Amino acid sequence: MPKQLLHPVVSRILVAPCGMNCALCMAHQRDVHHCVGCNGPNTHKSQSCIHCIIKNCAELKAAGKKFCFSFCGHFPCKRLRQLDKRYRTKYRMSMIDNLRAIEEHGINKFLAKERQRWKCSHCGNLMSVHRPNCLFCGT
Repeated sequence: MPKQLLHPVVSRILVAPCGMNCALCMAHQRDVHHCVGCNGPNTHKSQSCIHCIIKNCAELKAAGKKFCFSFCGHFPCKRLRQLDKRYRTKYRMSMIDNLRAIEEHGINKFLAKERQRWKCSHCGNLMSVHRPNCLFCGT
């Protein structure tokens, strides 16, 4: 029998400024030192997450925006392009595509698609973008 759903919430608070859905992050799904996501408090976050160039972007803060979008003359900036390339290559997802989907269709439609896209076909829990197998049932 698969474990119970430990972290079932896919919410707007879990979508980082860069377009990462933190609900899919292994650090968020783990039981020990559970990360609350990029928008949450810095407890149990790595130093790279705390000091993230994108999360701490002066233009993002000055514009009062929650996400990097086309309002920024640098979108997508060098750091976002580097991060996007790594995630496309290693984890089969694009943060830039995520941001464009959020901007075009809204956060609620984006989250609904994410729930379906990353749902384990065996146990129904969210898969981690960082692992090919479900962290809950191993499928």
